[in-house]
Amino acid sequence: MKLATYNVEWFNTLFDDAGRLINDGTWSSRWSVTKAQQTAALGTVFQTMDLDAVMIVEAPDTSRHRDGTVALETFAKTFNLRARKAIIGFDNETQQEIAFLYDPDLMDAKHAPLGDPVGKKGSRDAPRFDGAFKLDLDIDATPDVITWSKPPLEVAVTTKTGQVLHLIGVHAKSKAPHGADSDAEATRISIENRRKQLAQCIWLRQRVDGHLQRGEDLIVMGDFNDGPGLDEYENLFCRSSVEIVLGEDEALRLFDPHARIALGRRMGAMPTTSRFKRRDEPYRNALLDYIMVSPILRDLGPHWQIWHPFDNPECYENIPLREALLLASDHFPVVIDLPL
Repeated sequence: MKLATYNVEWFNTLFDDAGRLINDGTWSSRWSVTKAQQTAALGTVFQTMDLDAVMIVEAPDTSRHRDGTVALETFAKTFNLRARKAIIGFDNETQQEIAFLYDPDLMDAKHAPLGDPVGKKGSRDAPRFDGAFKLDLDIDATPDVITWSKPPLEVAVTTKTGQVLHLIGVHAKSKAPHGADSDAEATRISIENRRKQLAQCIWLRQRVDGHLQRGEDLIVMGDFNDGPGLDEYENLFCRSSVEIVLGEDEALRLFDPHARIALGRRMGAMPTTSRFKRRDEPYRNALLDYIMVSPILRDLGPHWQIWHPFDNPECYENIPLREALLLASDHFPVVIDLPL
């Protein structure tokens, strides 16, 4: 089974309210890339990957006047993709959904949220992801109320051979201090954002523990907006968000080879899944996207790849694919082949 996670930057802007591709020369939300260029590039990337299923981060919006599943299924039909059936879980107000696009000839899939639907009142015990989680973030003996702006997508997959997989698609809170007007405010916002992101990942890890304690096959995949190891702010909290979700107990520990490399290496080249820049600054690369698997799935010997246009030799040597990856998004797909 070939799966991927792919953050497609502002996929939503490529569609009109009816879910049709706009596909013209107007600008997309990618810097200096038209909608037609981004659409064609995404078509090339998806066709080349030829996936059984993909977790799409920043998927098209679902709201009163738009349906992200219609948009994604239109995209799949346009480029004749096998993965052509779409699921979106709890929609949100950011115009960036989390969606699962899959091949219905190979598997059945459904939105399968777990946890109590507690709403805004919150709970300390891993409530449903469209609710609120209570956790004391600032050690003042009063629990803070944590929510997801983009609730994780929980999917139950049953293959045609009867194999059951549980998938969780993630788009964690960004740590960037957006809106800061001074260094002091940037520091304050950075610390606050990291606290919120860590709390989200503690909530997510509680859900992971439940699956693994029941002996279920689990894949957690998506954009964590975080890399393994500690930055200057995370040193205040002793753990990164990625390490929290991976877990500490070896018997219940998730595995991602790129996270393992980054955690164990102090020098040398690191795996990266994104490439972005600010005006008048050089490009920056970061490891933000992961496919974490449960111990039983790891023992099957799956193979991971980051489809990086420069670091992956097959992507680099395929010039049309390399150019498409650079045009399509500021993130690159992470792909896993599972011998199922």
